[in-house]
Amino acid sequence: MNSWERFEKRLKGEKVDRPPNFDIMMTFAAHYINEPLSRYYQDHRVLCEANFAVLEAFELDIVQAISDPYRETADFGANIEFPENGLPVCKELLIQQESDLKKLNQVAPASGKRMNDRLEAVALFKDKVGGRVPVMGWVEGALAEAADLRGVSTLMMDIFERPEWVKELLDICVETGINFARAQVNAGADIIGLGDAVVSQVSPQQYEEFALPYEQQIFAAVKEMGAVPRLHICGNTSLILKQMAQSGADIIDLDWMVDFGAAAGLYGEVPVLCGNFDPVSVLLQGSPDQVKMETLKCLETGGPRSISMAGCEVPYDTPYENLLAHAEILKQFGSGK
Repeated sequence: MNSWERFEKRLKGEKVDRPPNFDIMMTFAAHYINEPLSRYYQDHRVLCEANFAVLEAFELDIVQAISDPYRETADFGANIEFPENGLPVCKELLIQQESDLKKLNQVAPASGKRMNDRLEAVALFKDKVGGRVPVMGWVEGALAEAADLRGVSTLMMDIFERPEWVKELLDICVETGINFARAQVNAGADIIGLGDAVVSQVSPQQYEEFALPYEQQIFAAVKEMGAVPRLHICGNTSLILKQMAQSGADIIDLDWMVDFGAAAGLYGEVPVLCGNFDPVSVLLQGSPDQVKMETLKCLETGGPRSISMAGCEVPYDTPYENLLAHAEILKQFGSGK
């Protein structure tokens, strides 16, 4: 059974040889092939090479064009710097006052330097492993993109002080998100992940007003294109689990702070849960036996359609033996041993 068959059957709740392994690898993948992060972020060929390497080495079941949150932000016109082996840095927020909203001109994804680089990554993935391994594209949620353009703290104040202006900003961001998602599906993406990390810092009521409707718009476009929508919100989302299920996502990632079994009980068969052992205390700092134990807990509580991964990104210096332990326990679980 190849990765695509494994993924497709798991989504339907059908028998598989083992649960799919969807570990998110970004900085780890770049380090694994000894490439600086600056090249991983800016050259789709490096990103793809890194994904192909970890796909084979650690028995993953996905290749992913996820890298950093500044693809859309850069093509809106923000100045993003790329330290050779550090995370990208936005040197100056693009939206510093209300009138700056006029600076945001929609750029077609294929015409944006950084968005187009992701499109080329998706196309290369599709050419090399399409039909055998699921290909995942990625967009920023509207609220997350607004935070990248405005700054998290300032945006939180805006929500209280000028909510209608925030919605104008979100309308612009969601249009870009929809266009970018569609372009990636056209390029060959089977899955579109949506990252909305800032949501973990707002109340359930604010999530319903300032994030959920925009996630729904992007996911409706993804489904219309025939791809699978996947929601990823870093942090503790326990208070908004019910609302997240209304986003339209077919797959919902849960970080390690969330009770995986409780979420599975709340959701039932739809949407599919993905997660969620601790990527730091378990995967990075734990032993192979601990990785196996925590993986089993998630599989046993997540239900017959759940997908296995650490709660968030794999840390860059995670021991190889722990990643191999994750792959091994999935095979043992699938065989019933």
